[in-house]
Amino acid sequence: MRIGEIARKTKETDIFVNFILDGEGKSVIDTGLPFFDHMIDSFSRHGRFNLTLKAKGDLLVGPHHTVEDIGIVLGQAFLQALGDGKGIERFANISVPMDEAKAEVIVDVGGRSYLVFDGSFSGPVEGILEPWLVRHFFESFIQNAKITAHMQVSGNSDHHKCEALFKAFGRALRYAIIITDNNASIPSTKGIL
Repeated sequence: MRIGEIARKTKETDIFVNFILDGEGKSVIDTGLPFFDHMIDSFSRHGRFNLTLKAKGDLLVGPHHTVEDIGIVLGQAFLQALGDGKGIERFANISVPMDEAKAEVIVDVGGRSYLVFDGSFSGPVEGILEPWLVRHFFESFIQNAKITAHMQVSGNSDHHKCEALFKAFGRALRYAIIITDNNASIPSTKGIL
């Protein structure tokens, strides 16, 4: 079983993550930000990852440190669980609709960190996540997981757009990390991810 477990404590946040790649989509999430809990649960459920995430942050200052550090720790735990990546599919392209909104996420779990993000929000999503903070979460995750992602989102409801993104990201990662090579070779001409 591919499992990553990371604990990280700073002056701003205290975060624990247990990330099981080969799960059933079960999660226990407590970030102190109920809407963000819902987004991470959607990511876990649609990625079929079992995820335990406990986070305490300086929320009186705002959600920035907490959301950013969760992205960092989730990315680190994902990378740890992935290991050397032998036999994985590596690439995936997923589109997810949610009513009038649509998100498309393309990933390469190939050891290179890069994000292309095309989408906007009209204001703080559910009054909590400032528009730039949604992108910043994905940047933090992607940099620490060492993956490339192209994300595009459109629609009218900021809630629907945000949720479609988290669902699409979970599903894209799910399909990219499926082991499809019975010879368990590393899917790279370099021989490593």
